[in-house]
Amino acid sequence: MIVYPAIDLKDGQCVRLLKGDMDKATVFGDDPAAQALAFQHAGCEWIHLVDLNGAFAGAPVNGGAVEAILDAIDVPAQLGGGIRDLATIERWLNFGLARVILGTVAVENPDLVRTAARAFPGRVAVGIDARKGRVATKGWATETDVMVIDLARRFEDAGVAAIIYTDIDRDGAMGGPNVAATADLARAVDIPVIASGGVSSMDDLIALRDTGVISGAISGRALYDGAIDLGAALTALKPKQD
Repeated sequence: MIVYPAIDLKDGQCVRLLKGDMDKATVFGDDPAAQALAFQHAGCEWIHLVDLNGAFAGAPVNGGAVEAILDAIDVPAQLGGGIRDLATIERWLNFGLARVILGTVAVENPDLVRTAARAFPGRVAVGIDARKGRVATKGWATETDVMVIDLARRFEDAGVAAIIYTDIDRDGAMGGPNVAATADLARAVDIPVIASGGVSSMDDLIALRDTGVISGAISGRALYDGAIDLGAALTALKPKQD
């Protein structure tokens, strides 16, 4: 299982929100590129980036910070937030992102997801963010009647690289991830599922891994707070050699 350290960007700073509330942001640093480099030096295989302002604005806002991160690191990075048209997808992938994450458009314009996945094989993921099983869009500000598994199944044959599933009520709350719901989603589709929201301890990472069906886990606040030591986590979760 891959551990994705998260850098959430708001006004050019590294922050964590509490349950997706932009008014409840804790700033953890004002040099996102240095933070990304620290994660790389700890041994991570990927870095997860979110343009929080962009998610609300519907277009990239923290582009300068993302570009600085991509210039600084050698490991692949994935980005979500405000990516809602093919031109933006292409621009980010050409700039050096390994993968874009499409969330709002997965609900509002699923054909765009399919088109992008065909055009850029292995480089398009779907972000599914939910409260109580129902998908939320536009930076989690708009709740829909779409159910998580129903949305995921719409992309079963689209060629998307992964689904990033976030339980909004767990995000930033340090209360543990929704292991059961994430595992249910992973069993319902053939697309690799990455867990996000609430990962706050090594026990959480081990619980996600031990489901046997979850391919990755994203953690942010726990790394900044020191509740999880990234290097130790990566070592502990490394596959055992025969």
